[in-house]
Amino acid sequence: MDIMTETLPISIQVSDDLVAEIKNIAAISNKLEAQLNFHTMTANWYGDEADVLQINFYLVAIDELGNLTKQAPNVEVETFADDVLLLSSNNKLIDCHVAITVAESELIRQQPKLLSGYLIKKLSKILNLIADRQQLTQI
Repeated sequence: MDIMTETLPISIQVSDDLVAEIKNIAAISNKLEAQLNFHTMTANWYGDEADVLQINFYLVAIDELGNLTKQAPNVEVETFADDVLLLSSNNKLIDCHVAITVAESELIRQQPKLLSGYLIKKLSKILNLIADRQQLTQI
């Protein structure tokens, strides 16, 4: 039996702090990763297999976001919003750090069912901004 070893073009990783703070965020992120890869595939983002855009989402607590710009001196850092940083070392690899703010975290703790919908909207919005820059179809 062959085990799939290729990584998907979009990955979502959750910081240990968020996993400890927000129940089910890791499981929901895994589901959203598959969903976002499917949406971008159906939008024909991967027509040329030799030229696939890799996007790594890193979900972090808001206090973890400030340290990122200091850790990446040779990487282009761009602020999309107060809670979203893009780091790209080349045109086809984007590391996107998305923070969960204190207010968002509190709302999610009070109403856990909001987490999935909130994350899909936030990450889809970022993907559509990236799509515009890369001249790709929005999802």
